Amino acid sequence: MEIKKRRVLLTGASSGIGLETAERLILEGHEVYGIGREYKKEISSPLFHKIELDLRDEKAFRTCMDDICRQADIDVLINNAGCAYYGLHESIKDEDIQSMVRVNLEVPMLLCSRFLPVFKQKGGCIINIASVTALNRTNTHGAAYGALKAGLLSFTDSIFEEARKCGVRVSCILPEMTATDLYRNADFSADESDGAALHPKDVADAVMYILNAPEGTVIRDVVIEPQLHRIKRK
Repeated sequence: MEIKKRRVLLTGASSGIGLETAERLILEGHEVYGIGREYKKEISSPLFHKIELDLRDEKAFRTCMDDICRQADIDVLINNAGCAYYGLHESIKDEDIQSMVRVNLEVPMLLCSRFLPVFKQKGGCIINIASVTALNRTNTHGAAYGALKAGLLSFTDSIFEEARKCGVRVSCILPEMTATDLYRNADFSADESDGAALHPKDVADAVMYILNAPEGTVIRDVVIEPQLHRIKRK
């Protein structure tokens, strides 16, 4: 079966899950507009458009979206960028809470608002990367982060119901601990021994699985967990 070539807008493309996903998309011949705050690894491909942007900069964000919409007819939106600060909630600074709200929930909502009208006309796919913490009743030492990911899951499910009859596919991926730099602001990191944490490629595999699903089918939610689940104290 021939894979349909798409134009993808991907946030958080400069590292971790986003970088792995960008490389997988390019490998299958898709054109990727990758937004990242700081690229430490270059992706050398004519199919990749590097966009260096801090999603917290509201003015630059609006300008960037206008430019992308003028340049490309986007088919797929992948909201992958994440931001996390850990600790007892009262220990988290105001500006860090605001950053988490902006990156984890506000930006995905804004991007969906931007692209849903077009997707409803011609079809399209939205994939939101949340977290398994969205399924937990409590997330101690990560209360704000867990609440925002729960909000993203709820938002994703609602958007699916709103847009499904217009041919828009909407999915949410909920990974457990993954070996990325998401935990750079925590006193722990993922244990990278076999089976203790996910690898970014595991989540990229889920993205491709959703994207390559047969027409007329939607994979709603995908939960991915490591077999062992261990952390490593810094």
